[in-house]
Formats: sequence, C-alpha cells, structure tokens
Amino acid sequence: MPTAPTRRYAYETDGTEIYRRSFATIRAETDLSGFEPDTATVVVRMVHAAGDTGLAEVIEAGPGLVPAARGALRAGRPIFTDAFMLASGITRKRLPADNEVICTLRDPRTPDVAAAWGTTRSAAAVSLWGERLDGAVAVIGNAPTALFHLLELIADGGPRPAAIIGVPVGFIGAAESKRALAESDLGIPWLVVHGRRGGSALAAAAINALAHENELPA
Repeated sequence: MPTAPTRRYAYETDGTEIYRRSFATIRAETDLSGFEPDTATVVVRMVHAAGDTGLAEVIEAGPGLVPAARGALRAGRPIFTDAFMLASGITRKRLPADNEVICTLRDPRTPDVAAAWGTTRSAAAVSLWGERLDGAVAVIGNAPTALFHLLELIADGGPRPAAIIGVPVGFIGAAESKRALAESDLGIPWLVVHGRRGGSALAAAAINALAHENELPA
C-alpha cells in the first residue's frame, strides 16, 4: 500500500458527504421552479456536470421529454450519439435494459458520405443510423451540423427517435441548431441548452439522469 501524503489542505474527504453537499448546494442556488419535477432532476445533473448553477437558465425541455426518453430506454431502444466522448460518458450500469450506445463517426463509410454531400463527418455519420433510429434516443453533444442534419432527415420522412437531446457546443451554428430543434414542428420531445454552451459532459449527464430515476439526494 502506498504511503499517504502529508495533509496540507483543509478539504472534505468523505465521498458521500461531498455528494450530498454538492446536490444540496445546487438545489439551494438553482431556480428550478420552471421545470416539472422529473425534468428538474435532469437539470440538476446537468448543472452538477457543468459546475454552473446558472446553466438552468438556458436549459429548456419540450413537453413529454422525460417519459418519452425513459420509456424508450426501458424498452431497450438504443442510444445514438454524435461523439465517442459522449458515448464514453454514459454510465452503462445506469441503463435500464443494457441499452446499446452507438456512435458511427468512425464507420468507414462516413468520410465518403461527408465528401459526397459536402458536409462534416459528424453530419454524415448521422445518416448511417438507419432504421434503428426509430423509437431510439438521439443525443447530440458536440456537432451542430449533426443536429441540423438529424432534423433534416426526420423532416424528409426518415426514422423518428423517441426523444432528442440537443446540446452541441460551439460558436458557429450551435445556438442556431438548438433553436431549430426547439422551434421544430416534428412532434418529438426534446431538450436543449440554448446558446453556445453544451458539450459531451452535459449530454451524458442528461442521459445518465434519464436512465436512472429517483437517485438524487434531497
């Protein structure tokens, strides 16, 4: 066993207490009044991942997001993601039906599709999700082009996921893609983080919260 270093700083070392106090702080400092209780649980997890209680001000969820996503996960539907970092952040033991997590960014067909269509590989990878997207949960945490492309595919009559988590990050197209999702008339439940903020950590936090119910401390 290694020798413990000399304790030079005063800090909490009890993991359970860190967990409890973290979520108590979030609930004390975050305005959750605009969210339904089940959605608030998801928002709290996302705030925790960001370390930013102000994040709740830019999170918006459409009607039925939580029951739609949780229903799909309980039914064993896959989770489609646009980035391997996001896929890696999803805690497999939380998933209720050993759900498959799929990212096609490294599919050998992706570069050719991207070149032929004049788009990004992230957007091209979405086109490879195929019919299995129907009734699945789609999670975009990195590329705005992937979210735009997903919306276009669905609008053209493609497979319809049960829910869409749209939190791509960045300065070009991120805010616009999320606004397009929130304002769409596709009839698919959704969640977004408006503006430039987003990313794989927030997307994974949302899925982990949706996958595991009633596990946050009061």
